[in-house]
Amino acid sequence: MKFMCSRDRLNEAISIVQKAVSTRSTLPILDGILIEASVSEGVKLTGYDLETGIEAKLEADIKADGSVVINSKLFGEIVRKLPEEFVTLETDDRLTINIECGSSVFSIKGLSSEGYPKIPEVQDAQKVILMQGVLRDMIRQTIFAVSTDESRPTLNGCFFICDGFSVEMVAIDGFRLALRKQAIGSDLPVMKFIVPGKALHEAGRILDGKDAELVIYSSQNHILLDTGKVRIVSRLIQGEYMNYKAILPKSGDTTMLVSSAVMLSAIERASLIILSEDRRSPVQLTMPNDEVLVISASTELGTLREEIPVSIRGERIDIDFNPRYFIDALRVIEDEEITIQFSGSNGPCVLKPTEGDDFAYLVLPLRR
Repeated sequence: MKFMCSRDRLNEAISIVQKAVSTRSTLPILDGILIEASVSEGVKLTGYDLETGIEAKLEADIKADGSVVINSKLFGEIVRKLPEEFVTLETDDRLTINIECGSSVFSIKGLSSEGYPKIPEVQDAQKVILMQGVLRDMIRQTIFAVSTDESRPTLNGCFFICDGFSVEMVAIDGFRLALRKQAIGSDLPVMKFIVPGKALHEAGRILDGKDAELVIYSSQNHILLDTGKVRIVSRLIQGEYMNYKAILPKSGDTTMLVSSAVMLSAIERASLIILSEDRRSPVQLTMPNDEVLVISASTELGTLREEIPVSIRGERIDIDFNPRYFIDALRVIEDEEITIQFSGSNGPCVLKPTEGDDFAYLVLPLRR
């Protein structure tokens, strides 16, 4: 195998596929990146941890076909520190990999590609076409609510629903719910599946073409995200997802209209005196009248009391919340004004748009 390519593009491809390289595997070959070169098909780099696989295509001048596996960490460090010139990569019959760039020449021991596991083919799949920027934003606006509790495996991923007209993503961790909905058009397939949070997290870091298309293929056991240059394959989580529609209250005792940026800033200031590991120190929300929300916090470090302007309809409330849950939701909401629906002083609250149903963030209160 022999090819020449740009150092920057090689570095970018390595960075992408490294996201799927195993870090705790007992199989040494999974610590590596599979490099495949074909004059007819180009150069492809692959990382795979037996759960998530990522393939990245690389533009290169290919002199000879071949394949090899190279240690991911070492390969990445070498390429990052090469001078900004073209890189020539060549292997011999003993699987020695020669990496040349300028006056730098590395010779690294590789492994046979024959032992590298094959990424599953997503066959008999339905597909949805989205803009990369749309899916990236939907991931960012839900991923923080994915559960890490392994005793409830179905909640360790995002629930993806396509109803033929829109795409919806839902995440629940037992204390909060994040829902993001995007109208796409018509003639979409009807399907639903649970994507592991890890795979979505890595996909969110890779997707960058705001106006570039992304094709999502789903089979019974796997999902494939294909940008054309990068393919991400992940095993789906099997099982029945929680009935999230039954969790969201249909109405509330109190409805509050508030600036999302003003409320975020106030809660962030309150969280400065709340130690992140101390869940017993909540942020308190009280309503002395129909036009003011008081945000307060009190810990051994000090106290904060701040009033922000709001518009309130219904009963006044006095309720405690974990500030982190509000901050995570408010940071990803792009609307200037939002509606917050409260179900009394002991029930959950839901952050919603003033019009439509593009998102919903449910947060459970803390008991006093």
